[in-house]
Amino acid sequence: MELSALFQQLFIALGLGLLVGLQRESAASPLAGVRTFPLVTILGAVSALLAQAFGGWLLAAAFLALAALIFSAKLAEQKRKHPDLGITTEAALLLMFAVGAYLIVGQRPIAIAIGGGTAVLLHFKGELHGLVGRLGATDLKAIMQFALISLVILPVLPNRTYGPYAVINPRHVWYMVVLIVGISLGGYIVYKFFGQRAGLVLGGLLGGLISSTATTVSYARRTKETPASVHHAAIVILIASTIVFARLLLEMFAVAPAFFVTALRPFAVVLFVFLLLSAWLYFRHRQEAIAMPEQENPSELKSALFFGVLYAAVLFAAAAVKERFGSSGLYVVAAISGLTDVDAITLSTAQLVRNERLDAAHGWRVVMVAALSNLLFKAAAIAALGHRRLLMHVATAYGIALLIGLGLLFYWP
Repeated sequence: MELSALFQQLFIALGLGLLVGLQRESAASPLAGVRTFPLVTILGAVSALLAQAFGGWLLAAAFLALAALIFSAKLAEQKRKHPDLGITTEAALLLMFAVGAYLIVGQRPIAIAIGGGTAVLLHFKGELHGLVGRLGATDLKAIMQFALISLVILPVLPNRTYGPYAVINPRHVWYMVVLIVGISLGGYIVYKFFGQRAGLVLGGLLGGLISSTATTVSYARRTKETPASVHHAAIVILIASTIVFARLLLEMFAVAPAFFVTALRPFAVVLFVFLLLSAWLYFRHRQEAIAMPEQENPSELKSALFFGVLYAAVLFAAAAVKERFGSSGLYVVAAISGLTDVDAITLSTAQLVRNERLDAAHGWRVVMVAALSNLLFKAAAIAALGHRRLLMHVATAYGIALLIGLGLLFYWP
């Protein structure tokens, strides 16, 4: 390593150590503060440098020596009248030693991210404890179920294709499950903190993130019992439908960024129209806020399995129809699939585009057909379950969006 590069690494180690040490000093940690942490981080860097010349045993010996020092300091602290029973500072010392060593042998950006992230994590202790304190048993269960879905099941699934048309890859299928459940879970957690006192805008945002169809059905039913809530329900439903188009763009970006670039402009047109319609209705009837209806845990394993099977079925059907009838057959699949779930056809279409089995120009049209089909389904649900005045409000907006969507399908270059 050149001398200038070496000094850069050491200065970065010093800076990261000072950052974490400053935080620990402000927290009045009795074990280590603004001087000890920089020394430990530089010790890690110097040990890694020496290990390159004398062998890895030296780095291991330095780590064990640091652990022994921490252990002896902890023993001495226990003899005090009010000892600190936590081990946060001790764990941070060991981690910063490792960060200093990784600066020498690994990638600088990762080491900086870990060191900076450590300081941030330590600093927001109160906020993190408050967050955990506000989560109930059901919310923690939802988070743990998502961890099971994403961190336990996903890595062990085989990463190869099976069956006809070679499109069913278990790991890719489950990755889509993780993506959708993750988006929904994020909305659900926010809802648990703000849902019952959410205003119209937040209610619509969360409804679109969790499930726009479920939100539409819930608010439509409420208008049957409380006709006075028609205007508010219409606002929430329109905002949730707006978020659907943003959510579809996010899904396309996550699976096939190049496909997202192609689909961005036509979908942005419909998204902008929905924004205008939602804003117009909101500013006419924004006087009161209403509570959101109770939402279900989106990370239930049964729901995840159902979506995985649905996604795999739609992906297989899309590949089979594309093979036998060409791109035009996909529109039928999209129209049927979009009646109940737009995510599955969106993700499967993005997968086909990414694998170059479908061109992007046809792909975004397939997703648009599914999205418009979903609007028709929600309008039918409102007609069956909601007040007729709600149908009048929503049907007008949906009609405008449908006309513009159809125009894009036929006339967009």
